[in-house]
Amino acid sequence: MPPTTSTLGDAFVAALARKDFDTVRSLLHPEIDFRGITPHRNWEAGNPDDVIQGILRQWFEDSDHIEELLHVETDSFADRGRVGYRFRVRNPDGLFEVEQQAYIGERDGRIGWMRALCSGFRPLG
Repeated sequence: MPPTTSTLGDAFVAALARKDFDTVRSLLHPEIDFRGITPHRNWEAGNPDDVIQGILRQWFEDSDHIEELLHVETDSFADRGRVGYRFRVRNPDGLFEVEQQAYIGERDGRIGWMRALCSGFRPLG
């Protein structure tokens, strides 16, 4: 039985929290339709390498240590899934929380469509 969008969402978040980009790549369809919004920019990609190198590694740079997955919530409706998640991230500028909401669509057992909205890095203490 193919994975549900909520299962794909959970797997994506778990891999991203570990910065395990090989697993992220395995979850993305080769022709993914990805769009993302961060506080200062819109992002687009059409294949896993562009999602990872051009977007996710920009959002979470090498100096960004994801210390903890604080919260994850999944749901689904019609043919879409939703996953919301929050990380605690430490980098040379301090300690932050980052929250993202993503809507996903499954294609051939992988994430084939994704729309993500990011809060940006919100400072703690």
